[in-house]
Amino acid sequence: MKNPRSRPVVTATVLGLAAVTALGWAGLSYSQDQDRTTLQAIEAHRAMLQDGNPADLYAMRGEQLWRERRGPNNASLERCDLGLGPGVVKGAFVQLPRFFPDTNRVQDLESRLLTCMQTLQGIDISQVSTRNFIRPGETANVVAIATWVADQSKGMRFNVPNSHPAEQTMYHLGERMFFTRAGTHDFSCATCHSIKGGRIRLQELPLLNDNPPDKVGFAAWPAYRLSSGQMWSMQHRINDCFRQMRFPEPKFASDATIALSVYMGVHARGTVSDVPAIRR
Repeated sequence: MKNPRSRPVVTATVLGLAAVTALGWAGLSYSQDQDRTTLQAIEAHRAMLQDGNPADLYAMRGEQLWRERRGPNNASLERCDLGLGPGVVKGAFVQLPRFFPDTNRVQDLESRLLTCMQTLQGIDISQVSTRNFIRPGETANVVAIATWVADQSKGMRFNVPNSHPAEQTMYHLGERMFFTRAGTHDFSCATCHSIKGGRIRLQELPLLNDNPPDKVGFAAWPAYRLSSGQMWSMQHRINDCFRQMRFPEPKFASDATIALSVYMGVHARGTVSDVPAIRR
């Protein structure tokens, strides 16, 4: 004989589970709405700051340095070949890194500028590093020039080449580096930048191993950092990622940093450049 009380117990249990499930979905929906609201507020804040972005001052300084005769050779950088021919700046940034026959290596914007400063102007580039880049000196000059060059391609879409064997080699090297876990915390670039919708506190983490949205990730540097009041090039951005992963500090414009830029740049194809941007 069935227990007459069994049905109400089962019903209550089912209703309880349904209520918990409904609350869970409601909480998830609320959380997603909160995320959207937070991101919208951050973007609105950035848009307000973009009008009067301090990066514009760096770009102005960079243009001056590009045209100024400097160094032992008393020459300007106006004959520097950034990949589209001597002196052609517009559109060059969104097609870097790329292979350069004269150096027989793949170069990003900063490393190519170092080549031009050395060969055209005779400037000693041995002291250029990822440190002291806000103090007067050639490191700060490279950041300023990179900011101006990048600004000349603002709003254009990235089309980083990957047809030359050296470019393909650097892409695969960058891919391996992106996913390699190491250091005291067993981190990799992918730890933060291969998870869709990832975030650290209020800072969204762009997906860099896939096609990111316009104006984020690779398409957002060089950028003015609000948290430090400094202008950062991509070289400095990568260096800081190495620091946060507890990796050894890479040399400025090393093949390791360029390989990562190639990997990110190829995945950023078709995205719109927002540089010089403004970031947290």
